[in-house]
Amino acid sequence: MPSVKRSPRWARKSTVVLATTILALAVFGATTQTWIDVRLDPTGASNSDLHVQGSKAATAVTALAVVALAGGLAASIAGRIARWITAFLIALSAAGIIVAAVTVILDPLGAAQGSIAAATGVSGGQADATATVFPVLAIVAGALLAVCAIVLPLAGRHWTSRTKYDAGVRGRKSSNEPVDEIDSWDSLSRGEDPT
Repeated sequence: MPSVKRSPRWARKSTVVLATTILALAVFGATTQTWIDVRLDPTGASNSDLHVQGSKAATAVTALAVVALAGGLAASIAGRIARWITAFLIALSAAGIIVAAVTVILDPLGAAQGSIAAATGVSGGQADATATVFPVLAIVAGALLAVCAIVLPLAGRHWTSRTKYDAGVRGRKSSNEPVDEIDSWDSLSRGEDPT
């Protein structure tokens, strides 16, 4: 019996897809946390603090995390060319996540202006704003997503079949087993005569 050549652990479809999914969910989860702490009265005369979530401080990060998540899941069923396109979209999402989070860290007051105006009814007022650790976590997860985007097409070379269905159809064709009604319809869809 011939031995089946196994792909390296880093190149397994389950490893790459799971890593991309977990990292995208980590970024998404980070946006639900406080990214900016704002003290509306810098003199400290009153205890008027405002906590700005990542989804409000950097609105694009949530959407980019969803795009990366969808890309990671789509990679599990994508063909070779589609994997390259998916990897490119995940890389763009990762770059956008990193840029948006760095912008929040560099200018937390600017990122919080919309939330300050909504809370006080005044824009451009005096306030102190500091970024929390969650934008940094989003940057780390975004950088790791970029690594997943690079690994995806390379790992895809080791994937022998796109889906279990494709492997099953190839197995039946080679062994001349009878086909069921669904296989017959699929054959007709491809323009083949199943009889």
